[in-house]
Amino acid sequence: MAILGGGVGGLSAAHELAEREFAVTVYERNAVFGGKARSVPVVGSGVGGRKDLPGEHGFRFFPGFYKHVTDTMGRIPFGTRNGNCRDNLVQATRILLARQGKVDPVWVARFPETLDDFRTAFLALFDNLDIPQDEIVFFVTRLLALATSCDDRYEREYEQIAFWDFIEAETRSENYRQYLGQGLTRSLVAMRAEESSTRTVGRILLQLFYGILVPGRVFDRLLSGPTTDVWIDPWRTHLTEHLAVTLVPNATVRSFNVAGDRIRSVSVERDGIVEEVTADFYVAALPVEIMQTLLSFDLTRAAPSLARLGELRTEWMNGIQFYLETDEPLANGHAIYLDSSWALTSISQRQFWRGYDLSEYGNGRVGGILSVDISNWTTPGSFNGKPAIAATSREEIKDEVWAELKAALNAPGNAQLEDSNLVTWFLDPDIQLPNPGTVTNLEPLLINRVGSLALRPEAYTEVSNLFLASDYVRTYTDLATMEAANEAARRATNAIMAVSGVTAPPCELWEFDIPIVMRNAQRFDELRLRMGLPNLFLAQG
Repeated sequence: MAILGGGVGGLSAAHELAEREFAVTVYERNAVFGGKARSVPVVGSGVGGRKDLPGEHGFRFFPGFYKHVTDTMGRIPFGTRNGNCRDNLVQATRILLARQGKVDPVWVARFPETLDDFRTAFLALFDNLDIPQDEIVFFVTRLLALATSCDDRYEREYEQIAFWDFIEAETRSENYRQYLGQGLTRSLVAMRAEESSTRTVGRILLQLFYGILVPGRVFDRLLSGPTTDVWIDPWRTHLTEHLAVTLVPNATVRSFNVAGDRIRSVSVERDGIVEEVTADFYVAALPVEIMQTLLSFDLTRAAPSLARLGELRTEWMNGIQFYLETDEPLANGHAIYLDSSWALTSISQRQFWRGYDLSEYGNGRVGGILSVDISNWTTPGSFNGKPAIAATSREEIKDEVWAELKAALNAPGNAQLEDSNLVTWFLDPDIQLPNPGTVTNLEPLLINRVGSLALRPEAYTEVSNLFLASDYVRTYTDLATMEAANEAARRATNAIMAVSGVTAPPCELWEFDIPIVMRNAQRFDELRLRMGLPNLFLAQG
């Protein structure tokens, strides 16, 4: 079994297949495994015998609807006393909505049971955002339409309309467009509402809101330490030492070599030498932007479902860490900067990192880490007037992000971020500036644009020994996340078992949990769809 790619999708496939007694080898182009989920230490930052500062590609976010990846984490041993990596997830209790010069609402949980309860709870969520009341009612009505729509309506109608158009943002107030049209979608799901499908944005937003509104649900969980320390390294150890998986780093896939309806071999380059890798089955766990470069005429002829993969598009969502001398917790969870030009979200990490003494890192002065994700790289910054993608230096990106954070968090007499408190900072090294004004991103993020579902393949292909385990695969999750990559790996594993004749329990797959009141309403909507009628809430609107 050859798995091509050692990110979350590849490691998940290796885990599932090895547990079912397949012999597995994973080939990864980088020197380290974990893909976008891995930690990125600040090389050379440790002095006086201290460890290098912990950096991240972006902060980790484990919303309550993640079930696949957290199930896998529960099967990775950690520490003593039969612990596992899932034990390293810490529940957040607050969500800060930060805005420049305005009151910053903080979201907490509520407990609705009926449709009217949900309507009231939704309205309460969006109160205090300086949006006209009639527009809040309209937006909530649209959310309720999504919540009560059947699956077929999502497939037929919502996949074909941008979320921006669905919520009629163009005709609404500036705050409506900025906060509800752009702020929530760009910050929470890293998508542009103007072009992303209502099918994807709507389903994910609802799951996130259910994490706030439904008893027993969880909106947000964070890791209790640097990602590699509390998840990726223990996973790698478990795979190699307990499941006999072979991990091959610095191995770049150069081509799929097709013979008829099968992959004959895969060309892999290591240390400048290309070798032919042969296996009974191949799992492509490569990101979409890499897979697109490997599509040959022979491959797409043998697997027509891959022929339109090149039409899928990516956006950027990358992290920057600010290392503070005095910790500023801000909130016990994520902060969403609703009016930040670069669609920023952040987490103050120290409050979640159990047992980590930050004085043992860097120069010994760091007392807190503010980890920030930049989700909009194409809109001019609020202060420098330039999009991040046009930056001429890493410092230029840092300065704009820092300025946007301070504008949202600092108020007269209450400065939460001060220049004197900043020890150092670290921008994801995937962001590269080889030439002035030419910013590149080594690991972008797939975006589900309107109509893009038709371009995405299943985890199995028409090539009898080629399977896919990446976040562009069709999954219940339906969003470019480590959860989708893990689910795709499970689907690939089940497909391999089906054709190999191996008898073993299939991988579990979970659909989204929908509150019972919404499930009942969706059954009613199925009848309306068959009758050619719109969703009841859209008919009322």
